[in-house]
Amino acid sequence: MPQTDPTRNIVLIGMPGSGKSTVGVLLAKRLGMGFVDTDLLIQEKAGRTLQDIVDQEGYKELRHIEEQVLLDLNVQHQIISTGGSAVYSAEAMQQLKANGVAVFLDIPLKLVIERIGDHSARGISRRPDQSLHALFEERLQLYRRYADLTVSGEGRNQDEVCEAVVKGLCSDPVR
Repeated sequence: MPQTDPTRNIVLIGMPGSGKSTVGVLLAKRLGMGFVDTDLLIQEKAGRTLQDIVDQEGYKELRHIEEQVLLDLNVQHQIISTGGSAVYSAEAMQQLKANGVAVFLDIPLKLVIERIGDHSARGISRRPDQSLHALFEERLQLYRRYADLTVSGEGRNQDEVCEAVVKGLCSDPVR
């Protein structure tokens, strides 16, 4: 088992359906760390679901609330599962990376569609005229920009993704 810096966080980024929450819980158990799901923090702060925010006030409001939650987050030795749109805030990502390593859980678009099904009910932060394919392409560039470590989820179950992250962190000098 890798020794992790007791103050450093592991920040999971990626598309909805990439396994950030599920793999995050597995990683927390495997590494003896805490777990934070920022989507839940957003819902708690707003007092409603992500989809309600998008439906009532639009995707920009969801991104604004998400940015505030991320900027206010002050934790150590946690696995942080971010919302898929966290990467739209350079300031928030800079802060997360200042005390953590960003791990991109990379899955292809076909797997995103397979896993999330009807994305209109997922509270996904996207422009009303933007297709899921266009959103995927846009975000892919941002995930790659911020990732310290990229782990492919294609052809792997969540346990295998968790192990791949642990192995990647063991060999990654960023930690």
